[in-house]
Amino acid sequence: MDEKYYEINICGCIRKLPIVRISDQLNIASFVLLGDAQLVIKAAEELKERIPRVDYLITAEAKGIPLVQEMARILDMPRYFVARKSVKPYMEDPFITEVYSITTQKKQILCLDREESNLIKGKKILIVDDVISTGDSLKAMEKLVDKAGGIVAGKAAVLAEGDAANRKDIIFLEKLPVFPVKKSR
Repeated sequence: MDEKYYEINICGCIRKLPIVRISDQLNIASFVLLGDAQLVIKAAEELKERIPRVDYLITAEAKGIPLVQEMARILDMPRYFVARKSVKPYMEDPFITEVYSITTQKKQILCLDREESNLIKGKKILIVDDVISTGDSLKAMEKLVDKAGGIVAGKAAVLAEGDAANRKDIIFLEKLPVFPVKKSR
């Protein structure tokens, strides 16, 4: 294996992911779905076959947006939701929750506008992300859906990273290993 890259096959799309250090103890293979039109289309098609029937899709800003857009298109859904990472001026009485992201390595917020929350109320919602790692982003989105009165009907991603691949409550296409930093002697 090339120690600078991790090669993965996702729905027939071969990608070489750069290995990046995110802490003194851990390296990860950096997966960026944004801009990868071929992979977005193939992953959305495959996830469509695995997910439960739902009323709406939701993702966190920003890397899951193209995937949710394509999934909504092929599922013939007229609407999906994006949990924003900041309160926007147009948002009235937003629902807000906090999350610590492994990739940004800082605390962030996720929020939904009251109007969006009203549409979610009583509906079955699928939470979608590009990669599930620690599960903190999922928990934050679950809190938003719960606050809005929605029903989390499932959680799906392209990749499950590290221990997330052992979870039984998520739908994913491929496992993505993590790479502990080797101690120098």
